[in-house]
Formats: sequence, structure tokens, C-alpha cells
Amino acid sequence: MRRRPARRTGRRGSSAPPSHLRNVNYSALKNPLIRQPAFSEDRLEAVHATALRVIEELGIRVLNENARERFKQAGASVDDASWIVKIDPSLVAQALESAPSEFVMHGATPEKNVSLGGDNIAFVSVGGPPHISDLDRGKRNGTIEDTRNIIKLSEHFDVIHLQSPNVEPQDLSINLRHLHTTESQLTLSRKPFFIFSRGSTQVKDAFAMTRIARGLSEDEFNQKAWCYTVINTNSPRQLDVPMCQGIIDFAEAGQVSVITPFTLAGAMAPVTMPGALVLQHAEALAGITLAQIVRPGAPVVYGSFTSNVDMKSGSPAFGTPEFVQAAFGAGQLARHIKLPWRGSAATASNLADEQSVYEFLMSAWGSVLGGVNMMIHAAGWLEGGLTASMEKFILDIEMLQTFAEIFQPLNSDDAELAFDAIASVEPGSHFFCCEHTMSRYQTAFYQPLVSDWSNYGRWQENGSLTATQRANGIWKKILADFEAPTMDISVYDELQAFVERRTSEGGAAPDS
Repeated sequence: MRRRPARRTGRRGSSAPPSHLRNVNYSALKNPLIRQPAFSEDRLEAVHATALRVIEELGIRVLNENARERFKQAGASVDDASWIVKIDPSLVAQALESAPSEFVMHGATPEKNVSLGGDNIAFVSVGGPPHISDLDRGKRNGTIEDTRNIIKLSEHFDVIHLQSPNVEPQDLSINLRHLHTTESQLTLSRKPFFIFSRGSTQVKDAFAMTRIARGLSEDEFNQKAWCYTVINTNSPRQLDVPMCQGIIDFAEAGQVSVITPFTLAGAMAPVTMPGALVLQHAEALAGITLAQIVRPGAPVVYGSFTSNVDMKSGSPAFGTPEFVQAAFGAGQLARHIKLPWRGSAATASNLADEQSVYEFLMSAWGSVLGGVNMMIHAAGWLEGGLTASMEKFILDIEMLQTFAEIFQPLNSDDAELAFDAIASVEPGSHFFCCEHTMSRYQTAFYQPLVSDWSNYGRWQENGSLTATQRANGIWKKILADFEAPTMDISVYDELQAFVERRTSEGGAAPDS
């Protein structure tokens, strides 16, 4: 007995597009654009060398006893009084040698697999805000329903490649959130997905649920990457208890750690962007080294979240020139150590307005031109990460699909060069009705999701809707039409039974 299968054709998750429309696939993207450097080769090496000096001479405070012991056994210097771990550059070099430069994250079906590294680029929606907003209900605390809605939107659009932590469901206790969030990702999506690192017991619950849903033995699960977590260092120069344990747990299981220092220049990092990048690089190298000590070859992603703050208020700023420069530098450093790079597309705007769009685009272009492999917060992020917006999600999808179109190679065969078409049109005439145009016009150009290209009169007749108002209608229709992917009913029941049992047992408290 099986659940009724969902309709899964076309990039918008509905029935197959008519033959006269463009049939596009954004599920596997490669970035062909020239990478923009921040440093000359000698200064790039100087940044790397200075970061190595930071972790060798100054060290990283490691709050997790298990992690300190593993560093000590690997040959790092550990001060038991201060918990400072100093790491020799040779140990870092050994770690970088074993870390894979490219790997695959596996979905429920092969077509949902995602390659990270090289020229591959994957987009991931907003992750972690406690609040949600939309035009109808305004800003409010996130719930499990909101979490599930963003999972549905992320499953619907093939330009979103990985599921994300999206919204914190604050209607659930933190002991239970991991169970219901993981269950929602596994039942509503076939894409590789996110697991919070808030303690070994929570992680083991989520791993067990993954094995149930994907039909895997423990050994099969450990041999491939199915899920990922984001590890944020506690800048400056500190790794806390749950983050260290997350690195250990994910490395032992062969799952992906996205090791991301949170280095805001002028606050938790030096006020100069090169100085902030040195600190970012040092902290990332420490986390990467721990993962490789635990399991050589464990998949890791070099993460960056370096920007500046408003020096008047201390608030984070995004989409700034400094953010873009830091993205160029982070991408260059990731390529220098031959690891996939995680970047972001962020905004400090409080509304889905013009500021949110131009800050998003500046952030996104910085990441894209920096060579990002995994762009997190690429759809729906607002208020510096405190709020997820349903309308902003749709507006961002429009921009992500535009990036995806830019990545497509131009067909420049003789027919596309259009000499005969040019010859067939008299000087001063037009190409609207020539055969070359008539045979191509229905599929020649990108068809927008949100943009309204009608004239002013027609726009007024249609209600004078802003882009944000149009986005409101789009997400509502997607959710109304959404059908979950098919899952064997016995697997579904086993998954529900696991959640119910662990809930009755009180779930799992996070580490602290």
C-alpha cells in the first residue's frame, strides 16, 4: 500500500508545461563565470600563513572535552587550564590533504543528488530565524506549520537544491523540535536536508529517522552523505560544546559539516576585512582539522559569514561593498585549500522592499563571482536573519532563476548566429515577423515568475499589484496545490512511530 503519488513535473511543481513554453531544469547548476579575486597570490598566501600562525601561536579555545582530547591525541597542544588548543600547521596540512574537494549529497532519489565543489553551485533557502512574516499576518513567532510551508516551497522549486533549517518552530519545545523538523523534511521533500547540531542525542535521533525514511542500514548511511549541519564558531577563537560535538558526530557518520565562522568586522573580528578573513580562515581551519582527525575523508564545507557592522549601532550589515570583498576573499581562500565553499545572500532590511532586493543582489553577486558552491539564505531571509518572509522567498526565487539562466551556455551554432535572418529583413524594418523569430519566439526568453511586463493601463486593470503583492499570491497557490512526495506507508508509519516514541520519552535536551 502506498500513499498517493505527488505531481512532480516542471520547475514550478505543477503539471507538465505546454509545448510552447520553455521547459527548463535548474536542478543541477554549474557556475561558468570568471572568479573574482580579492588578493594577489602572494598576499593570499600571507592570509593563509597568518591564519596558521593564529591557531599555532594563539590557539582556539575549545569548550568540548571530547574535542580537546581528540586534538591532544592527534598531536595538538592542549592547555587543560585555559582549554586553549594550539594546532601545528603540519596537522592542518594533513587534514586538508584528506578532506574531499568535491562530493555528492544524496537525496531520496538520484535526480535529487547534489554535487558540491568544483564549478557546482547549490542554492539553499533561509535558515534559522525565530520569526516568520507575510503580508496577511505580519511578523510573528515561527511555528512547525511555517517550517513545513517553507519546506514545501523549497521542494517545489528546483532552483532550491537543499532543504534548510528555515524557521525555528517555537510552538514546540527545543527538546522536540529536532524530531518534528526532521520528520517534516523527510516526508515533504526528497532533497538532501539539514540537521541541527544541538547535542549527540538529537543528532542520533535525526540520523535514525533518516535511515528509516531512506531505507538504509547504519553502514549504508555512513558510506554516503545524506544530510548536513552548519557549525558556527563562537568568534573570536572559540568552539563551543554543541558545535564541537556536532563536528564529531557528523564526521563519524560521514555526513557533511559546513564549518562557518561568524566574523563580523568591527565586532567579533578585526575591523579590517583582511583581518576578519584571517580570523575566519583560522577558525574554519580549526574546525576542518577536527573533522579530519575524527574521520579522514569526512565531507566538510569551508564556510564564511564575514561582513561588517554598522559602527553606530553594532547591527550587522549585508549587501555592503565590504561583504562583497569578503566574499571574493573567502572564495579565493576556499579554492586555495581545495574545499567547497559556503557563502550567503543576505539583507538587513526589515521588509520585502527595495532595500531587501538590492542588498540581496549585492550579496548574491559577491558569492556567485567569488565561486560559491553552497549559497545559504538564498531565499526568504530578512532582518539580518531574524525573520523569514514568504513574499521575499518568492522574490528571491525570481532572482535565483535569473542566475540559473545566466549560467546556461549560449548556443552559437550557425543558425543561432542568424545571418539569413539579418539578410531577410530590410534596413529600418523589424524582426517580429521573420521566419527566424516566428520559429523561436515562444521559447526564446526566460519567462518571469513574479515580474509584470504589461503596460501601465493593463497593470492597472489587473489591480495595480506590486511585486510583493504578486509574490503573496504565488506562494499561497503553491501551498494550496502542494502534494507530498510518495512514501511507502510502512516506512511512513515507522517514522511516525519513532517520533511518537521519542516524544513520549521527552525527546532530547540540547547540549550546553
